[in-house]
This record gives sequence, structure tokens and C-alpha cells, in this order.
Amino acid sequence: MDVLWVMLLLLIPLLMWTSSTFVFYFKKCFYVAWMMCLALLTIPLCVLKSGGRDVENMRVVRFMVHHVKYFLGLRFDVSGWEHLQTEGPYVIISNHQSSLDVLGLMEILPDRCTMIAKKELIYAGTVGLVSWLGGMVFINRKKTSDAKSVMADAAKTMLDEQIRLWVFPEGTRNQSGDMLPFKKGAFHLAVQAQVPIIPVVFSSYSNFYLRKEKQFKSGTIRLRILPKIETKGMTSEDVSSLCDKSFKLMHAAFSSISGSVTQSNGPLKH
Repeated sequence: MDVLWVMLLLLIPLLMWTSSTFVFYFKKCFYVAWMMCLALLTIPLCVLKSGGRDVENMRVVRFMVHHVKYFLGLRFDVSGWEHLQTEGPYVIISNHQSSLDVLGLMEILPDRCTMIAKKELIYAGTVGLVSWLGGMVFINRKKTSDAKSVMADAAKTMLDEQIRLWVFPEGTRNQSGDMLPFKKGAFHLAVQAQVPIIPVVFSSYSNFYLRKEKQFKSGTIRLRILPKIETKGMTSEDVSSLCDKSFKLMHAAFSSISGSVTQSNGPLKH
């Protein structure tokens, strides 16, 4: 039995060196398992800090997750930090490519900020419980009426409790190497609360993470924080134009920073 363990321990580094497919699955499994373990450790810390569900628990989550990027060989190049130095509540919107977005999100997450997430996340074991303790807002994407009701409640909570909300307006993960059209929920939320929108753009992961090709290499993710977009005085009639404006600004930034990552790390693969 001891010999088998020794052989296994010797085989893992060999496969890590010779098989990109093995590296892909190893990193994916490690990422999920380690996040689950971190969540298990974070739960009692959140309860001790806040006594239960509270957006302040996101400070604990942010601290606990910050080191994970090093294990995966990732680093973040952030620009536009000054745009997050905005007082009061606001809505952050960003593009959504994979579960790795959580690492970038935690890299720049401002104080008193939590996320809007799909309802299914709450059932994701220890991660789901930590998400709930962190004050995340869960929506049922399959029922539009429920989603609108949750957004209306979220707008009131933002103002009453002076919190910030992070939303992925694409509505789902997108690994096409481009951006999907935005859904309007985040913009209705910002207009209803009359709070600014701060766009955050992640560069394409295609230079290091390719799910279909089973590749997961080391790489740099560029994060660009764009200037805030004011919504004061806007009504529901302005939501469509606000959505279009935000998409165009973010798409231009996405193309720019994804191109710069390509030049420094090699060509994009689709």
C-alpha cells in the first residue's frame, strides 16, 4: 500500500508536467474542493463576526479567498481603482466568463458590497451557506415576476442599508471570447434606486483557460474599472438606452484589454 502511495505521488507531478488535460481537471477539482474547504472555515468566522447573515461578512470572505489565485497560477492587473472610491450605494456590473470570476471579484470587492446570484447557488453546500451569510441576493432566473420583485426589494435594501450590489448583466457564464447582450435587471435596479453604475471589465480568459480544449494554464487577467455612470433623474423609459450605453463602453474596454493580454501572453485561441 505504501508503494502505491509513493507511485501516485510521483505520478502526479509527471502528469502535471506532460498532460495539459490532467492539469485542467486537477486545477478544476482543486479549485472547487479548496473553495468548499475555505467556506467551511469561513462559516464560523462569519457567525462570530456578525451573528448571522450580514453584508459585513463579505470582508471575511474576501480575506479568506484572496490567496487562491496563487495556487492556480493567476495574477490580476487592475486599473481604474479610483472609480471605486465612490461614497454611498452603487451597482457594479461586469462580464461573466466562469466561476474564476469570483477571484477577480474578491480582488477588488469594495466594503459593504455583495452580489446578486442565481437561486441555485444557495444549494451549493458550504459555498451556498457562506453566500447566504454574506448577504447575497438570490433570484429565480426562470420566473421573471419573481426576479423583478427581488430587484425591487434589493433597490430598497441598497438605500436603507447603504450597500453596493455586484451584478452580472449577461445573466449566465459566457466563454465565447466575446460578450453576450445584457439583460436589463441591473439597470432597472440602478434606476429605481437612483444610484450610479460602475462597470468592471474582465479580459478574456481564452489565453489561459479553454474548457473545450481542456487547457488551464497560468495567466494574467486584466481588470478595468470604468468611470461611474449616473442614473439620477432617469426613469424606466431610460433603461434600454442605459443598458446599450453600458454594453458599448464595456465591450470596447473588453476588446482593448483582451488584445493587450494576447500580446503579452500569446495569441487567443477559440
